[in-house]
Amino acid sequence: MATIIQCVVLKTEAEAMEAAPHPGELGQRIVQSVSAEGWKKWLEHLTMVINENGLNTSDPRSLTLIEEHMLGFLFNEGQYSGTGGFTPPRAKK
Repeated sequence: MATIIQCVVLKTEAEAMEAAPHPGELGQRIVQSVSAEGWKKWLEHLTMVINENGLNTSDPRSLTLIEEHMLGFLFNEGQYSGTGGFTPPRAKK
């Protein structure tokens, strides 16, 4: 039976992830607070962050920026808090 948690991203109860998606204490915090669906939403947002900022995931500075965006998206913390609700501009007709 799946574990249900209160997801901080979805703001509702949802199915938990099976394993921490990130190492260390932050990974434990994520697995306890972010559902599998909430994590999927972060991964979609992450793609946008990487593309818009031209990040290289093998560069330590890029990884630091990604983690800052992750904290903002998942927990509404830090410089990038509140960025989870990005809505792309409408196409001109």
